[in-house]
Amino acid sequence: MTTTTDTHCPYCSLQCGMRLAAVDGARTAVVERPGFPVNRGALCGKGQSAAALLGPASRLSTPLVREHGELRAASWDEALDRVARGFAAIRAAHGADAVGVLGGGGLTNEKAYQLGKFARVVLGTANIDYNGRFCMSSAAAGNRIAFGLDRGLPFPLEDIPRTECLILVGGNPAETMPPALRYFRELRENGGTLIVIDPRRTRTAEQADLHLQPLPGSDLALALGLLHVLIADGMVDTEFVEARTTGFAQARAAVMAHWPERVERLTGVAATQLRAAAHHFGRARTGMVLTGRGPEQQSKGTDTVGAWANLCLAAGKAGRPHSGYGCLTGQGNGQGGREHGQKADQLPGYRSIEDPAAREHVARVWGVDPDTLPRSGRSAYELLDGLGEPGPDGVRGLLLMGSNPVVSAPRAAHVTHRLRSLDLLVVSDLVLSETAQLADVVLPSTQWAEETGTMTNLEGRVILRQRAVDAPEGVRGDLWLMRELAERLGVKRGFHDDPETVFQELRRASAGGQADYAGISYERIRAEDGVFWPCPADDHPGTPRLFLDTFATPDGRARFAPVTHRPAAEEPDDDYPLHLTTGRVLSQYQSGAQTRRVDALNAAAPGPFVELHPMLARRLGVAEGEPLAVTSRRGRAVAPARITEAIRPDTVFMPFHWPGAGRANTLTNPALDPTSKMPEFKICAVRVEAVRAPSGAVESSQGEHV
Repeated sequence: MTTTTDTHCPYCSLQCGMRLAAVDGARTAVVERPGFPVNRGALCGKGQSAAALLGPASRLSTPLVREHGELRAASWDEALDRVARGFAAIRAAHGADAVGVLGGGGLTNEKAYQLGKFARVVLGTANIDYNGRFCMSSAAAGNRIAFGLDRGLPFPLEDIPRTECLILVGGNPAETMPPALRYFRELRENGGTLIVIDPRRTRTAEQADLHLQPLPGSDLALALGLLHVLIADGMVDTEFVEARTTGFAQARAAVMAHWPERVERLTGVAATQLRAAAHHFGRARTGMVLTGRGPEQQSKGTDTVGAWANLCLAAGKAGRPHSGYGCLTGQGNGQGGREHGQKADQLPGYRSIEDPAAREHVARVWGVDPDTLPRSGRSAYELLDGLGEPGPDGVRGLLLMGSNPVVSAPRAAHVTHRLRSLDLLVVSDLVLSETAQLADVVLPSTQWAEETGTMTNLEGRVILRQRAVDAPEGVRGDLWLMRELAERLGVKRGFHDDPETVFQELRRASAGGQADYAGISYERIRAEDGVFWPCPADDHPGTPRLFLDTFATPDGRARFAPVTHRPAAEEPDDDYPLHLTTGRVLSQYQSGAQTRRVDALNAAAPGPFVELHPMLARRLGVAEGEPLAVTSRRGRAVAPARITEAIRPDTVFMPFHWPGAGRANTLTNPALDPTSKMPEFKICAVRVEAVRAPSGAVESSQGEHV
């Protein structure tokens, strides 16, 4: 007998619909779910192979505790008692803020909500953040400044083929979210123009009508140059600007210093190409700008997002059908994960933790005194950077849930050292990740197909993952884990292990906030293939398209940002003469903790590499596949050369999915955007040299002698 369950992919922010089929209660397989509107049945290789993660060989099945330097199996009672005693001792000796919490952008809304509540009510700490800070925080900050509200896309994906001109900046959906690529193909089939801006000629750029290939870190200058052309050539929609925006005069004054020839010198993009792109966008009746991590993961990412929003506003291509600025969110629940309390400065419903009214509302739902809630804590990298430090501000214990910073954090060797310095590191995960291998206590958690819970995709569509299979004996859900720890730490009520019960509380906590889920229920999600927030009441239809009548600012007007170009935090020099940029490849995902355990995906993408231009390869005297050492001011990585004309001669690229010698994030710069606290993953200065193996030695794919 075969039974099927409608659910969603465990990976990216598309949250593609799929069905899991179980034959006689075993042999779970992924099958198509053509009725779900986001992907219409299409799945990438990661989604198609997702059931491989359910096998016992690829995941944790029992708690582990460290004894005499080694991890050994333990009972749940032993493991949880050790966690509770350790956190209680740290709080007693150093204060509540000496315990930190780092969550993940793959956690369900229910887990993210309860984790924020656990940190603030049970632990009493301000120091909670999540790895989504590394994903979309600059877009979130820029969105809130420009439009008053942060949602990845202010329109559904189905609107993309209906726009006349789309500019995609620093995103590569052909590899990061392949089922979405058809929306861009349909746009061109409908006569629209696709402009891709990327230092590399990616698979997505190959689909474009126009590909601009700027220097890494120069996206802000490029956006300012495009707006300069719109203004100089009379393509500003003055009626829209006057009726629905504020601040244009200040933004105009800032942008006039960025004429095309100057921008050509800053970006390497020819002034003729710049003018062509501006005219395509300015003359189209409708248009969109979508950004990926390229322009956002910079120390000026918020300003860069503001500049692209400015372009949309000046052209009258925001707050109108088939137009607007949007962000291609990366992680599966990067959107919902920050809306309900995982972020250092936020409470559920996307409320500010510093707002007295917000604190009062949430405290009432939680049944606590608002004065007991902590204030804003440290952002993700600031939290990791301060782990184990002595003094009153040091974090001595960390609960880490669904994140792998040993691979994913910038300046990763330093972060690894800081994790090792903790008095107590507790990791909850479904696999023994590189970070879990450092832990004092490892707690095995259920995964996507073994639990029910909601996610919020890049469109703001709240969807429901439904449990399809039973978890292995010895594995527990994170909601259960938080309830058990809360009881051991003296909080006997208010924490639940039933996801629907937690979601009902989330609805009440979010009510009246910007991310209002009050009218969303499991029943509605099942019936409607997801519900778009904000949805403040049971009879509200949800909001697939934002800003058509008004923007979410106090006066209802969008705001121009008076931004100007500035260099990256670290530019090339004589010692480090090249740019490094990082990203993803088709068959791996994020830190690779899950995908590196799937044979089919490893066969397609077996290890790290350094992508470089043939001119640079000739200068270095290196051939395809030979090991290259890439060195920055923070460390050294070694991986095989991949030679291609798709990249600029002054730039090298490395994917960041792998640990060990080829770990790209050993090199990356943790310089933070002052507003979003986003690290500058996308640009740092490096030098590159061939690695010559000693006589008789063979170089491995990781660049180590074997």
